[in-house]
Amino acid sequence: MSAPLGDQYPTEDEKPAYRKQLGAKNGSGFSSQTELDDIDPISQNHDIYEEDAEEETTTATNEKPIAARPSLDLKRTASRTSTVLSRVLTTRSLPDPGPPPDGGFKAWSQVACGWLVIFCTWGWVNSYGAFQTYYTLNLAESVSTISWIGTVQNWLTFFIGAFSGRLLDAGLYVPCLIVGSVLQVLGIFLMSVSHTFWQLMLTQGVLTGLGGGVFFTPSMGLMATYFSSNRSLAIGVATTGNAVGGMIYPVLVQQLLPKIGFAWTTRVLGFLNLALLAIVIAFMRPRLPPRKSGPILDWSAWREPPYAFFVSGVFFAVWAIYYTFYYIGSFGIATVSLSYSSSTSLIILLNGVGVPSRIIPPYFADKLGPLNLIVPTLLLMTIVAYTWLAVASLTSLYAFTVLYGLVTAAFQCLIPSTVASLTPDLSRVGSRLGMAFSTLSFAALTGPPIGGALQSRMGGEFWGATVFAATSTAVAFGLIGAARVAKAGWGVRRKC
Repeated sequence: MSAPLGDQYPTEDEKPAYRKQLGAKNGSGFSSQTELDDIDPISQNHDIYEEDAEEETTTATNEKPIAARPSLDLKRTASRTSTVLSRVLTTRSLPDPGPPPDGGFKAWSQVACGWLVIFCTWGWVNSYGAFQTYYTLNLAESVSTISWIGTVQNWLTFFIGAFSGRLLDAGLYVPCLIVGSVLQVLGIFLMSVSHTFWQLMLTQGVLTGLGGGVFFTPSMGLMATYFSSNRSLAIGVATTGNAVGGMIYPVLVQQLLPKIGFAWTTRVLGFLNLALLAIVIAFMRPRLPPRKSGPILDWSAWREPPYAFFVSGVFFAVWAIYYTFYYIGSFGIATVSLSYSSSTSLIILLNGVGVPSRIIPPYFADKLGPLNLIVPTLLLMTIVAYTWLAVASLTSLYAFTVLYGLVTAAFQCLIPSTVASLTPDLSRVGSRLGMAFSTLSFAALTGPPIGGALQSRMGGEFWGATVFAATSTAVAFGLIGAARVAKAGWGVRRKC
């Protein structure tokens, strides 16, 4: 006996055999009741066996007796759509995956997406020196005031991480990524119609900084969860996006500004970020199930001396780094009479030379420990920072730029992996990275304006601000050295 189709229902004599047939199918031919419903929705959702005489009469007049069928199908479709969206936008359905794969296509594809994230966030932020020099020449504001655009952008990119990092742990990475990308790209396009200091502050400073901050920290935390013994190398490779972005954006600004003007130059940058972030949204996905409970901030981290000393030390280092990145172009114009185009080349060089430093030191950090490697890196960085006082010619300026770019790139790329190494529970790495970056945000916010104010107080001379930057780096070396001692003692052979 074949199953009835459409409006053809079994007769009274056929009903017992048909019930038995359906039960056999559900037990052996179908994996679930839902699958059975998809093939014959009548069997569950409309009891044809209890139809009264009036309903049979309705059938006889060719009116469909199952008026509810379309609404039931819609409900099932909506339910399945909701399930698919839930799987895409959250990690609620993910089981515990066990230890990190530490390699493989899936893990390294996340590194590739992380590279694009860093390109679009810190590559963009670190290229601000090209805008700083252009705004200094075209806005009726002091250099210290103009630098607040870049520092607010920098601050927000760091600071928002305190909150967005916890959203990674909560399983909401994809919504973070979408919202942050929309805000950042919107800010770049609105820059193109900005003409005054305050308009640029709201668009380039606030909107792009806020957008980048929403998705940068969760992306760094996500990459860390895919690696264990190769974590420093993976994050180091991803941070080369910082250096490449720090070259590409200034080159585009340098080449396009004289040809198409500020508005269309900015729009080109907006379309570039839009395309790259669309790729990230399509492919970057978290690995761990959500940590459903726990505060946004992991205050217990500050009671751990290695973490507290380390983050405090990085604060002082960031104070110096962003002053140097923002003012190296202006220093070249004022000291050795560089043109605007040549001063922009300094920023490109400062970022570009850091590419090998973001790969080689992390490779050794995986073998020796990131904290063990970041301490001597900071010592070198302190020495190079003080040599800025001796720069007085074009040759010495380029030499300083190359050396400073090498050591700062090595230092910056080791920060996320060091924080991860100081986090025993990887389900909290998003929160701890966010706390560290939000602390550093205040250094990024205040460092360049402090240096600019010192420069203005000394009649445009740079030496006072240079001493400030170099001494801040020396303090950072002392604090991070203390973090290493607190973590592993005075012995030099212990990996940490």
